[in-house]
Amino acid sequence: MPSPVSSLSGPAAAAGDPLVIAGRRFSSRLMTGTGKYPDQASLQGSIAASGCEIVTVAVRRVQSQAPGHEGLLEAIDWEKIWMLPNTAGCTTAEEAVRVARLGRELARLAGQDDNNFIKLEVIPEGRHLLPDPLGTLEAAEILVREGFAVLPYINADPLLARRLEDVGCATVMPLASPIGSGQGLGNLANIRLIVEQARVPVVVDAGIGVPSDAALAMEVGADALLINSAIAHSGNPIAMAEAMALATRAGRAAFLAGPMPRRPEAVASSPQVGRVGRPDGQP
Repeated sequence: MPSPVSSLSGPAAAAGDPLVIAGRRFSSRLMTGTGKYPDQASLQGSIAASGCEIVTVAVRRVQSQAPGHEGLLEAIDWEKIWMLPNTAGCTTAEEAVRVARLGRELARLAGQDDNNFIKLEVIPEGRHLLPDPLGTLEAAEILVREGFAVLPYINADPLLARRLEDVGCATVMPLASPIGSGQGLGNLANIRLIVEQARVPVVVDAGIGVPSDAALAMEVGADALLINSAIAHSGNPIAMAEAMALATRAGRAAFLAGPMPRRPEAVASSPQVGRVGRPDGQP
């Protein structure tokens, strides 16, 4: 097992404990997004401060040059950052498949000809923004057949996670709580179940609000995190990106180290033998 300390000392040292998705190795276990930043400088600074190697991009927003996405392809160094196109805004499996194909072309425009990654999102309604399990599964089956490395965004449903893994998805991406809510790990019990059964990386996506959420998700065995709103909506996105990076590495190090067992009562940490006032030296 790699040294937990190496995971805490930065991306270079973390090479001994890589995140592997569809055969591709990454040193960082924190992924970030490109939406909701106050300006492009904050986006660029946050990506650098996070140390991330994967950044997700909404294909529809880039295609339409939506506000905040103008010049996005030029703003990021795609020789250093792996693009994760996503199907945000798609309400049906059919839409998601079509946008995923555009996403592959978008990655090629960025110079990543061998990039077949797609973050699959099928979200049919706009109030709760919860993913459609049936539509996600339907689209995943099609995209896997077409050679995509599919990273599906899902509710924290262990049965669905297993089914998506069985059809060939490269990861599963359960939400911690509703997207953009910052509510933290509301689905922690189910995430634990998904982690226990998974044979592919588990990426906790959506709902993380503060670094302690990120650390806890990693402590229970998640392989990686995708964090956007908590960084972009903070008072200082660059500082928060660094904080999330530290929390991600700390949580991973704690998971590898293994926590002490919980006990129902106190156990003294100092030796009891030879206490002052006992002539026999016994406790």
